[in-house]
Amino acid sequence: MSFVRACAVAEVPVGSAIGVDLGGDADIAVVNTADGFFAIRDVCSHAEVPLSDGDVDGCTLECYMHGSRFDLRTGLPLELPAVAPVPVYPVRVDEENVFIDPDNPIRIQEH
Repeated sequence: MSFVRACAVAEVPVGSAIGVDLGGDADIAVVNTADGFFAIRDVCSHAEVPLSDGDVDGCTLECYMHGSRFDLRTGLPLELPAVAPVPVYPVRVDEENVFIDPDNPIRIQEH
């Protein structure tokens, strides 16, 4: 698959996240930060709750339930109790829309 429209840029103010359903296996959280837009699977790897309901801080997204934080660039957990990464996806943005490639998660090597 190629990039598909996820939402309008105006729907996601800087410092916030929204959940979008692009079909397929998982919902995706679209996150707008001062560093740009990111897309991450919208399910915490620890508690299986929507990450889009959490708090955005820089390039991290914190799960509202137990406080696990995930790096939006890599999907790696930065704070316990989560220990498993969450998939992140390629994003393209034009003046009005955010596009995501949901079929090609970005592969990150853990060190």
